[in-house]
Amino acid sequence: MTFELGFFLDDDGSGRTYLEWMLQAWGWTLSVAFCAWLVAMVCGTLVGVMRTLNHLPVLQKIARAWVELFRNIPLLVQLFIWYFVLPKLLPFMQGLPSFILVVLALGLFTSARIAEQFRAAIESLSKGQRQAAMALGLSTWETYRSVLLPMGLRIILPPLTSESMNLLKNSSVAFAVSISELTMFAMQVQEETSRGIEVYLAVTVLYAASAFLVSRLFLALEHRLRIPGASSVAKPLAMEGH
Repeated sequence: MTFELGFFLDDDGSGRTYLEWMLQAWGWTLSVAFCAWLVAMVCGTLVGVMRTLNHLPVLQKIARAWVELFRNIPLLVQLFIWYFVLPKLLPFMQGLPSFILVVLALGLFTSARIAEQFRAAIESLSKGQRQAAMALGLSTWETYRSVLLPMGLRIILPPLTSESMNLLKNSSVAFAVSISELTMFAMQVQEETSRGIEVYLAVTVLYAASAFLVSRLFLALEHRLRIPGASSVAKPLAMEGH
């Protein structure tokens, strides 16, 4: 069976073409991935900072528990917990759309990995950076906001690029809770038309194009944030936790 572009212009029976359906599914994929990325960055940065607060061991233990919890449970299991279990235990969650539950599951799962990247980046910095900031009279919050986090972000950009691409691909789990993203589109159209080669090839191209766009955006950001005359990373990082 050869790939036929005209196939995607056929009506799916609801008044829209398969091409329109595919583009709509692509939009859902990008929406889930982007919103989950925002959740992951906010939570991951906060937890990563907490992991480096040696003078607050309680917060360190909470952050470590967060990382171990979300990193060691499979993503699909976490999604099912958010979708089937928590709404029964917490009635206020019963009215939440599937989109929000998927974003939370995927975002918190990814936040554990980003937290470890920030922890490793901050701990790789010279102690003189923190000491100099404190000597200038900066508070702990100001030290992290103005000194440690900006430098740490520059260090983690390469692994963060890979993590963001993984998040985009992991968004395919949304099909399990009936969100019409690319994977569900491919499965449904395959069942309706038995044109698996055309459908899965097109979906593969869209996933690859999306991942390539993410990598180009982060590469541009890395070049923009690079400090003139500075080496990229002074010492290798162990990006996994202790």
